[in-house]
Amino acid sequence: MQQIPVDTVGATLMVAQPPTPKYANQEKTQRAADRQTGEFLVTLDVLFVMNGNAEVVKVTVGESAISGELAMGTPVALTGLVARPWENEFNGQKRHGISFRAVAVTAVDAGGSNNLKAA
Repeated sequence: MQQIPVDTVGATLMVAQPPTPKYANQEKTQRAADRQTGEFLVTLDVLFVMNGNAEVVKVTVGESAISGELAMGTPVALTGLVARPWENEFNGQKRHGISFRAVAVTAVDAGGSNNLKAA
């Protein structure tokens, strides 16, 4: 699958919604896990502000890759952020979009730098 590195230098990033478990099915009976490591995944909504534009993006990360308290409004750094285009068909309906995955999410001091370049 193609991955596109996302450069967050110059962006302001903060938690819009704290991490929640990611599920592999709609019934929420099976937790989603990383295919390579088996680690459970979580998602969080991150407010991404750059050049006067703001957008909330949902970011997936491994459960152990979260550092610090990630309450709403907490400034964060996203290490190794990548975008992955996806497409699927369900009940004859084609759907497509972009998913975001990070190697790590770290809470940062409000006065510190929260802009890390993606790996």
